[in-house]
Amino acid sequence: MSRIGKMPITIPDGVKVAIDNSLVKVDGPKGHLAQRVPPGIGVSVEKGVVAISNKSSQKKSSALHGLTRSLIFNMVTGVSKGFEKSLELVGIGYRAELKGTSLHLSLGYSHPVRFELPKGITAKLEKQTKITIEGIDKQLVGETAAIIRSFKKPEPYKGKGIKYINETVKRKIGKKGLK
Repeated sequence: MSRIGKMPITIPDGVKVAIDNSLVKVDGPKGHLAQRVPPGIGVSVEKGVVAISNKSSQKKSSALHGLTRSLIFNMVTGVSKGFEKSLELVGIGYRAELKGTSLHLSLGYSHPVRFELPKGITAKLEKQTKITIEGIDKQLVGETAAIIRSFKKPEPYKGKGIKYINETVKRKIGKKGLK
């Protein structure tokens, strides 16, 4: 039995969890999310607590027990608090500009990179070099941040590129002159 799957999920104030057959719906102040539960996994809501149980003894359902609990916990957290990822542009002339739901990036290419934000994702620019991606779906927030980072990954010699705020880029020493 999964140690993570056995842990109960407490439902904060203002969040509603409803179970309809194998579909778990979570509504909160920031929005609503839905997730289908795999067969062999049971979900119950009692007294402000969501409990996930493993109904089957198959190896596959044991593996999905903890995953299902994590997904439902992320849904509850997302509709109550939300998730965010911060990116930083490092390099001379690298900057970001937000026009509606479109993010325009100047990354040293001959053309600006234009990225349309997915539905449910918002971006904030603290400076021209700091982007904060926000949303209620943890997977979508992380995926959007990874796509933006992939436009210009940080390179190891000068450290230029798009990196996460807490990411450390392992630097390499360049060529040395012969003596």
